[in-house]
Amino acid sequence: MRISAAIAMLGTITTAPAVLGAPDSQVQASDVATSSPFPSTYRPRSDVDTAITNATILTATGVRIDNGTILMAKGRIVAVGKDVAVPSKARVIDGTGKWVTPGIIDSHSHLGVFPAPGVDGHADGNENIDPYTAHVWAEHSVWPQDPVFTKARAGGVTSLLVLPGSANLFGGRGVSLKNVPAVTVQQMKFPGAPYTLKMACGENPKGRYGSRGRAPATRMGNVAGFRRSWIDAAEYARKWDAYDRKRAKGEAAEAPKRDLGMETLAGVLKGEILVQNHCYRADEMALMVDVGHEFGYRTTAFHHAVEAFKIADLLAEQGTCVATWATRWGFKMEAFDAIEENAAILASRGVCVAIHSDEQRLIQRLNVESAVALAAGRRAGIDIPQEEAIKWITINAAKIMGIADQTGSLEPGKMADVVLWSHNPFSVYSVAEKVFIDGALVHDTANPASIYRSDFELGQKVGGE
Repeated sequence: MRISAAIAMLGTITTAPAVLGAPDSQVQASDVATSSPFPSTYRPRSDVDTAITNATILTATGVRIDNGTILMAKGRIVAVGKDVAVPSKARVIDGTGKWVTPGIIDSHSHLGVFPAPGVDGHADGNENIDPYTAHVWAEHSVWPQDPVFTKARAGGVTSLLVLPGSANLFGGRGVSLKNVPAVTVQQMKFPGAPYTLKMACGENPKGRYGSRGRAPATRMGNVAGFRRSWIDAAEYARKWDAYDRKRAKGEAAEAPKRDLGMETLAGVLKGEILVQNHCYRADEMALMVDVGHEFGYRTTAFHHAVEAFKIADLLAEQGTCVATWATRWGFKMEAFDAIEENAAILASRGVCVAIHSDEQRLIQRLNVESAVALAAGRRAGIDIPQEEAIKWITINAAKIMGIADQTGSLEPGKMADVVLWSHNPFSVYSVAEKVFIDGALVHDTANPASIYRSDFELGQKVGGE
């Protein structure tokens, strides 16, 4: 059975590279990592021009449009509004009674690096041998056949940031993906997305290595480890800058030896790589802000950050985002002060907030997790409008990933990453009926045959057959 299923899939597999990714001109124009040895080969699927009419639209720009229309053509959003002219040849979907949002974006995922089924042979998210592993890249562990990618699409997720785990002070580089069926990670890589560096403070690194009789064993050991590494990275960057200056003058110079870990850290110091910092407690986040000041980098986002509400003004002043949950509390000591109102408090104080998953089940219902945070805020007297709260799982997540200029909101010219919901997306009863990525319909509940199953899933025994 498994052999016949694999043979049946050969056509899909061989044609995948031709239908996935971004146009060559777009990759060349926006690729910020031109020196990457692992370039994106993503190509959008072709599909007909599409208009969704008569829907309630949350644009993630702070605007709600009732009885609105969104027009998608050639992979881009062409128009959004009440009086949109629909071309006669466009596919028209009646959205009466339904809602439209940008595609959901998860700014903290481990899909592909901790894939399903969750067995030891699939545990590739933590290079759990040393606290300093800035040299590893999550994309080299991503398994595109992780069946949860498909389940995440069913939850409206169109893009995601896949990060290494949090065992180490420096966990390695993360990778931004378009959530499309693929057989290689390059076919999923978001074109033009900057690289990110995963860092972790708090219990995880000190507990992992202190229990082995190694440093860091304390929080002060964590911070000392960060500082030593940034000192080394600054020196590494200076050596390469000196080499480049000599070469520019036509002088003979011997290139310094490459160091993959230092290369990543130097990229942070030069502003080319974004910092994503796993950090729970308010006091530790404030310390990490100071470490950034000492070495001249800014933390793009604190992740999990359950005590961020205690330092909301500091985070707003720094322009640092927060990626968090609503419902996870008390599973370890540093999560003890987690509150469901965290996101609402932060948003009310001007902080860029995103609701993230961090695991396989929550990524399938990020809209519901956002609804929990929204309701908790309202019970506390913080009334965040839905047209603002939708930013928590769209444009704010895109900002954390450095891709907000391309996706995350429904604006003309942006990628047509769009979800049509059966009901208000903040309802537990709402289903993502149709999901578009770059204007192509990639998930359609009205057509179960269109729902992708990875090669891994094909041929599995079902019901004792």
